[in-house]
Amino acid sequence: MKKIAVITGASSGMGRRFAETVQEWGQLDEVWAIARRADRLEELKATVPFPVKGISLDLTDRKSFDIYAALLQEEQPQVALLINASGFGKFCAAMDAPLEVNLNMVDLNCLALMALCQLTVPYMTEGGRIINIASVAADQPIPYINVYAATKSFVLRYSRALNRELKGRGIGVTAVCPFWTKTEFFDRAINSDEPPVVKKYVAMYQPEQIVSRAWRDAKQGKEISRYGFTARAQSLLTKIVPHSLVMDVWMNQQDLK
Repeated sequence: MKKIAVITGASSGMGRRFAETVQEWGQLDEVWAIARRADRLEELKATVPFPVKGISLDLTDRKSFDIYAALLQEEQPQVALLINASGFGKFCAAMDAPLEVNLNMVDLNCLALMALCQLTVPYMTEGGRIINIASVAADQPIPYINVYAATKSFVLRYSRALNRELKGRGIGVTAVCPFWTKTEFFDRAINSDEPPVVKKYVAMYQPEQIVSRAWRDAKQGKEISRYGFTARAQSLLTKIVPHSLVMDVWMNQQDLK
C-alpha cells in the first residue's frame, strides 16, 4: 500500500513550504499536491523530497470533491498526512465584497477543508495527522476582514473538535494559527485601487517560521500551533478582553471608521 501525504494549496506560501519540507513527517512514497495552477504543481517536482502527484483542482467547485474521492478509491493509499493549506481572504467591508467572492471564501476556507478531511480520514490509520491552516484571526471578530476571520474561526473550532473525535482512532489534528505571514495571500486580499484597510502590521513572519513550528507541534501531538510571542499574546488577550473592546482597538489601530 502506497504511503502518501496530501497537501492542498501546495503551489505557494505555507502549502508549498509544507510540501518542500514534508520529510519532517517521515518517509513517504508520494506527495499528492493539490492546487489550481498546474504549472506551479509541476515545479514542485524539483523541490519536494518525494515523488509528486500534481492534482490540478479548484476546490471551490464541489465537483472537485468527486474527482478527489475517485482518486482515493482507485489508488487505495495510506494517507499518513493531510495538510489543508488552501484559502484566501479579502480586506474590505463584508458588504463591499461581491457576494461571489464571499461565497468562494467560505467554500474554500471551510467547505473544502471539511470535505477533504471527511473524504481522507477513511484512508488514514493510527499515527496519521491532519494539519489545518487556521489563523490568529480565528480568535476574534475583525471588521473589514470579517468573512475571512469568521471562516478561520470555523477552521479552528472544527479542527479542535475533530481532534477529539478521532483520538480513539489514533489520528490527530493540529490547527495552525499564524499571525501576519509574508505570502501571496496579500496579492488577493488587498485591493490596490482603494485605500488600504490594514495600515499597520504589528509583526510579519515568514512561511518557513510558521511551518517549522507547525511540524514541531504536530509531532508533539499539539492541537494548536502558534508561532511567535505576538501571536500567542494576542490569542491570550482575546480570551480575556471583551470582543467589543478588541474590535475598538483594531479599528483605532488601523484608523477605520
